[in-house]
Amino acid sequence: MTVEDVLREIKVKVKEIVPSDIQITDVEFEGPLLVIYTKHPQKFAEKEHLVRQLAKMLQKRITVRPDPSVLTDSKIAEKRIKEIIPEEAGITNLYFQPDVGEVIIEAVKPGVVIGKKGALLNQIKKEVNWTPRVVRTPPIQSKTVQEIRAYLRTVSEERKSILRQIGRRLHRGESENEKFVRVVALGGFREVGRSCAMLHTKDAKILIDVGLDVSSDANGSPYLHLPEVLPLETIDAVVVTHAHLDHSGLVPVLYKYGYDGPVYCTPPTRDLMTLLQMDYLKVAVADAKKTPYSSEHIRELLKHCITLNYGDTTDIAPGVKLTLHNAGHILGSAVAHFHIGEGLYNIVFTGDIKYERTWLFDPAVNRFPRVE
Repeated sequence: MTVEDVLREIKVKVKEIVPSDIQITDVEFEGPLLVIYTKHPQKFAEKEHLVRQLAKMLQKRITVRPDPSVLTDSKIAEKRIKEIIPEEAGITNLYFQPDVGEVIIEAVKPGVVIGKKGALLNQIKKEVNWTPRVVRTPPIQSKTVQEIRAYLRTVSEERKSILRQIGRRLHRGESENEKFVRVVALGGFREVGRSCAMLHTKDAKILIDVGLDVSSDANGSPYLHLPEVLPLETIDAVVVTHAHLDHSGLVPVLYKYGYDGPVYCTPPTRDLMTLLQMDYLKVAVADAKKTPYSSEHIRELLKHCITLNYGDTTDIAPGVKLTLHNAGHILGSAVAHFHIGEGLYNIVFTGDIKYERTWLFDPAVNRFPRVE
């Protein structure tokens, strides 16, 4: 079954469940999400059970967005949003993204913006038709976070196109041949640095971490030249457990040599990883060393980066679901749990972990519904 066939089937099921007074204009995959565009977002907001019902039936993560034709003028919408949200929320910025129908609300207290059981977000959807997305204003001003968020806003249209390509590849379907699961060690096994492994199934190839051995001048890269890995275009996804360079330092190299797929990590890992990679380039240039990639490739990584919160389960390749859990190592560090097939196999990659509770972090999660 082709992706077009899958989408056609999904559209039929969506129209069976959604009431006839709610007009659906488009249904499309964007990364791991199934996005439903409608001319009546306010009615979706009133019937909260609809999205849950669709997600349960289709077994997909679903988001509803307004059709561009029904969006309220941004100046009018901004005024109304500020009237709806209490002052104590501490709104610092509002950014409107017409290409995806989203308004990004930066606030000191995101919980106040959301309201009890999402009441204020639903009110915003009903009254201005924009889909609100709430992000926390950093308690300490961070130039890195500001620049990353600003860059992602400037490339939002290109990113939408990238996510659609990723979504179509992700939902290409599974083969009926014999199933297998294998792990290929590419670096960081019985050594410190250049951590990298490949999870290989009949239908998918996933890299877990692509690190750098900063202490080695001659052999600091994982074995990315092995025939199991090449060509890089055959890799379905990259998962980064945390931001330290021995786990994330060479992810941009993949985009230099042809990879154009997604990178999955937590939101703090995305920001910290970018900071450390840029710092690595500055130090290498200052020491007159040849750099393996440039800032252009870091920007390409950001365009393809899909962030996941702890506990969110999402499809990342045909027959493979990923859930990230707290690893207790650094901010945003994660234990990656992979569920392969319909109960075929479950495998966990820990990255770096800490079991002890500290002043900053909870201990690493080590209990899972199922793991072999």
